[in-house]
Amino acid sequence: YKAEKAASMNYSNLLDRYPIFEQIRRVADQLQLETYVVGGFVRDLFLQRPSKDIDIVCVGSGIQLAQAVARALESPGEVAVFKNFGTAMLRCQGWDLEFVGARKESYSQNSRKPVVENGTLADDQLRRDFTINTLAIGLHSRQWGELVDDLGGMADLARQVIQTPQDPSVTFSDDPLRMIRAIRFATQLRFTIIPETLEAIQQNVARICIVSQERITDEFNKILSASVPSYGLKLLLQTGLLAKIFPELVALQGQETIQGHSHKDVFYHTLQVLDHVASASDNLWLRWAALLHDVAKPRTKHFDLITGFSFHGHEDLGAKMVPKIFRKMKLPLRENMAYVQKLVRLHLRPIVLAQDVVTDSAIRRLVVEVGDALEDLMLLCRSDITSKDSSRVQRYLQNFDRVEEKIHEVAAKDQLRNFQPVITGEAIMQTFRLKPSKLVGTIKGAIREAILAGVIENNYDQAYAYMLRLGKEHGLRPAAGE
Repeated sequence: YKAEKAASMNYSNLLDRYPIFEQIRRVADQLQLETYVVGGFVRDLFLQRPSKDIDIVCVGSGIQLAQAVARALESPGEVAVFKNFGTAMLRCQGWDLEFVGARKESYSQNSRKPVVENGTLADDQLRRDFTINTLAIGLHSRQWGELVDDLGGMADLARQVIQTPQDPSVTFSDDPLRMIRAIRFATQLRFTIIPETLEAIQQNVARICIVSQERITDEFNKILSASVPSYGLKLLLQTGLLAKIFPELVALQGQETIQGHSHKDVFYHTLQVLDHVASASDNLWLRWAALLHDVAKPRTKHFDLITGFSFHGHEDLGAKMVPKIFRKMKLPLRENMAYVQKLVRLHLRPIVLAQDVVTDSAIRRLVVEVGDALEDLMLLCRSDITSKDSSRVQRYLQNFDRVEEKIHEVAAKDQLRNFQPVITGEAIMQTFRLKPSKLVGTIKGAIREAILAGVIENNYDQAYAYMLRLGKEHGLRPAAGE
């Protein structure tokens, strides 16, 4: 589209695609409220991106409008009212609708919570974060379908740039979260942040300390969820924000050379791995595993005059660092943390197998240890094979192909998914009339190791016979009738 032409057009034909807008128009006209759809929905409408959230602004009471719309639509859900913010939320017809009265905002130095006053649509557009989010389309009959673009949002959509509607230094000082949001939008849309706006972020990075960790992490996860997350991480590094919110990643940056020996820049290697994973999977937590897989390398770096640089044990130390990082970032600590921790700890194992003679026993142990995350681990490992030498990468990938084929073959043959030895602790206690004890665990562990080593198969007859043999070695006899 041409921005100049777009600004003078009427978009009633676009609104007609969404029945919800016609229903809002009828209510707005009845209440005689000047009403607009604004922000992200309008932006995404022109960018032809899917959206499920609709922001409605009226010159008057947004809460009153929301309640009247809910009654008119006979909405099964209740209107959620937030009086302190003058907003109301309504979920209806598959949409998440937010209603607010047009307002002015001002901020104090130590809080990103604004002081709010009633205002006009122009005031409301000025308070928004970026010009591309200031676009509004009329929903009341007098301005139905009319685009209101007083701040150049359409031109910036056409130019594919991010900038603030007011002085960016004031915008970011008032609400520092907008610095990360600028980078998030640039990453999601593959837009460029204009130099003046980028410089204002660099000047205001210290202000990020007044923003809650939950809000920072929410934006960070959206950057990680983009199609090319490295774009945003480079911007976070460039602006200085990454040093404030995730210093463990900044510590990965840099390349060192000593007496002809050098190592790759772990930060940019990590971004490569992350992008490779992102191109193949939308799994946010697999992307977190890619981000953290080498996080302990700075702490494990060692130099030897003969062998050069090494990072022995970085996978184990990295796995130990994961819980602390999750707690600091306020990420969920249950299944997702354990999953990421497991992948960080095991990310070298398949690659090591590719370099050695692969035994069925080593493969069994890996498959049992990784469990349901096997495919994700293999994708992470494949993504971890990076080098400027394309022929070297190709050679490593061919070796890895053979190992991956062998892993799937052994896993299928031995039915290793959700592996559990057929002889349980209860069976051992019943057979030898034992109480719960260390000896029961020893026998059970020995049976498990024998199965994984291929000494016996995981069937009842072989495992039972092996248990009797172990019992005899420990001076145990089976109870009568066993």
